[in-house]
Amino acid sequence: MNEQEVYYTIALTRLTGFNFQTALQLYRELGGGQAVYEHRNDIKEVMPDCSDRLAENLKDWSLPLARAAQEMEFIIKHRIRPLLLGDERYPQRLCECEDAPIILYYLGSAELNQKRVINIIGTRHITPYGQDLIRHLVSDLKQMGVQPLVVSGLAYGVDICAHREALEQGMETVGVLAHGLDDLYPARHRDTAKQMVTHGGLLTEYMSETRADKINFVRRNRIVAGMSDATILVESASKGGGLITCGIAQDYNRSVFAFPGAVGAPYSEGCNQLIRNNGAQLITSAADMIEAMGWQTDLQLRQAKQAGIERSLFPDLTAEEQQVVDVLSKTGDLQLNMLSVKSNIPIGQLTALLFSLEMKGVVKPLAGGNYHMLY
Repeated sequence: MNEQEVYYTIALTRLTGFNFQTALQLYRELGGGQAVYEHRNDIKEVMPDCSDRLAENLKDWSLPLARAAQEMEFIIKHRIRPLLLGDERYPQRLCECEDAPIILYYLGSAELNQKRVINIIGTRHITPYGQDLIRHLVSDLKQMGVQPLVVSGLAYGVDICAHREALEQGMETVGVLAHGLDDLYPARHRDTAKQMVTHGGLLTEYMSETRADKINFVRRNRIVAGMSDATILVESASKGGGLITCGIAQDYNRSVFAFPGAVGAPYSEGCNQLIRNNGAQLITSAADMIEAMGWQTDLQLRQAKQAGIERSLFPDLTAEEQQVVDVLSKTGDLQLNMLSVKSNIPIGQLTALLFSLEMKGVVKPLAGGNYHMLY
């Protein structure tokens, strides 16, 4: 951990008055929190479009730095991992999003950049129908050889049901919180949260002593959507946080799925409406989602390995094509921009390579601009 960079980045989030978009712009344009601090007196020279008000605010860091020092003590004491935007441990899918947090606080054991990551979301007033859907979805994913990291918001209803079912199936699960890691809301989910720390984790962009205000729940939805390959809406009324998350996922070019429900059922109205308006693909099972995502080969590979069948090397690949294959083999599905960064191949050249690999049956384009290796 680069403690100095973490220290100044925490201070930057305080200095900008929790205007995360402003903090992100400064962080990206200058290359880090410490760099912003070092240019606090000449910010207009390096950022000519910086407003006079912001330039003035950036001059005095005394209070933000004092609060950052307090937070540093807290995260060290409680073994919380600060994840800075750009760190390899930071959720790489989220890095692609234009409103990604510049720092996340993480308490857990799960790798956040697993090959498969899904979020399961929906109403806080889950019905027995919704509980059955989650139970079958998660257990079938495991049985079919696809064990994604399961992300949700640790709220009542669908969220907690998804977390608990994942734990029941021995799968890792991460809860994205709308407050700091010094507290837990709702408190009755504390026992589940403790299990998640050793079989998943708790993640937030908020420092300690941050209250669970309503706006924070809306903001955290972008993290839930952005760090996942797919968003799955189980049950939702005609309005609700789940629908907001689905909208964000669409904006991020992520895959969105929804389970249909009975006509007139109040907590299926949102799902049915989303499907009707082409805002989500209809699914009735884990198999539907696996097929839509192109993940069926995971099961095929697992069966092949169990049978002792070795994969043969891809024939007739150029050095550049092999370079792309090596990256996808290591990381799993990636969007074009991130694949370009990981492979160090310009997007124009990479697009041609991916087309060639698709023709050779090696890769497959997926919804949301992701590329998936078929072997």
